[in-house]
Amino acid sequence: MLYYLFEYLDNCCDVPGAGMFTYVSFRAIFAIIVSLIVSIWFGKLFIRMLKRRNISETQRDESIDPFNTQKKGVPTMGGIIIIVSILVPCLLIGKLKNTYMILMIVTTVILGVIGFADDYIKTFKKNKEGLKGWYKVFGQVLLGLIVGLTLRFSPEVVMNERVDIKIEDNKEVVVKTPDVKSTRTTIPFFKNNNLNYADIFNFLGEPYKYWAGWIFFVIVTVFVVTAVSNGSNLNDGMDGMAAGNSSIMGVAIGILAYVSSNAVMADYLNIMFIPGSEEVVVFMCAFVGALIGFLWYNSYPAQIFMGDTGSLTIGGIIAVSAVIIHKELLLPVICGVFLWESVSVILQRFYYKMGKRKGVKQRLWKRTPIHDHYRTSLSQVQENSPGCKVMFKGSSQLYHETKITFRFWIVSIMLAAIAILTLKIR
Repeated sequence: MLYYLFEYLDNCCDVPGAGMFTYVSFRAIFAIIVSLIVSIWFGKLFIRMLKRRNISETQRDESIDPFNTQKKGVPTMGGIIIIVSILVPCLLIGKLKNTYMILMIVTTVILGVIGFADDYIKTFKKNKEGLKGWYKVFGQVLLGLIVGLTLRFSPEVVMNERVDIKIEDNKEVVVKTPDVKSTRTTIPFFKNNNLNYADIFNFLGEPYKYWAGWIFFVIVTVFVVTAVSNGSNLNDGMDGMAAGNSSIMGVAIGILAYVSSNAVMADYLNIMFIPGSEEVVVFMCAFVGALIGFLWYNSYPAQIFMGDTGSLTIGGIIAVSAVIIHKELLLPVICGVFLWESVSVILQRFYYKMGKRKGVKQRLWKRTPIHDHYRTSLSQVQENSPGCKVMFKGSSQLYHETKITFRFWIVSIMLAAIAILTLKIR
């Protein structure tokens, strides 16, 4: 709203300083500041309200914590703080007519509602299972379809595969390829780093390969949204874990979005130019600010948990923003922590079922998601599952959740740095 107000004041009234809102750098920094303030201020009020009404998560399983950290009575649904802190600056200074901004807001609302329903059932219905898994998957698939089909049919969603900056009469002139709708995406670490999904279906011939490419793109979008939001959900198990990791990922995607929205940087880095994607930069700055502000209360010892309201939402935001800027194939690097959490659970279940068929109790790790492996002892495994064999026992030393959380943050920083370096390493 403020964007359009100041745009009017700048164009019609020539008010000094009103033009600052036309600069994405100003709006991005403004978004971080506002989201931080809202997160800290609203978070304090929200936590007080939850405590007064005795709204807290069903008791977590503390038997796995060797340090006997008490989590009882800690309020949940803290994801509402994150969502509000993101939406306020975006509604204030975002271009609300921009398709990408609309998609990011829709993503936040849809996954926020799904996560809230899950937390509501756990908290008020005292059902620890929460919302049925198929309902969550349905919502994630629906969101993926909305995003994929919007990117296909919206006339505002275009890209330029090649941009050149030339100097003519001492002025920079942007020379770019025509705006096109394309199923191209970025392949990291390769010199000719663009892959066109339609090329996979060359055997179909024209124009069928074009339509097959878009169908495949929509399927990829659905998969990415579902996978990343579930990975974020699994990563949320320790104080500050998911919020810290996600904020680091948000910084990486924000940088990638910025260079993709800037013609000069796109020319210098030889990457595709995506007009209008500067709104993703503004959104991701609000996203990072909201998460850092949330850490004010979620860092150890946590005063509030984000719940599925937060974890599903932040995962979906990361996924959709990457798809918008055609960097979805970079997500295994950026979201490497989420990927490893998900893979650890999948492999653990597969290995357990194999043993069950043979009549043997066996596990790959002491406990999954993988972050729980580092604070679980073999004696605890034997107590809960007598005679169970563990393949990867690891060190006998157990770690406090703060050390585990900080180490996961460090890994996320390393992966984010590698993802940014792929702009030049190819």
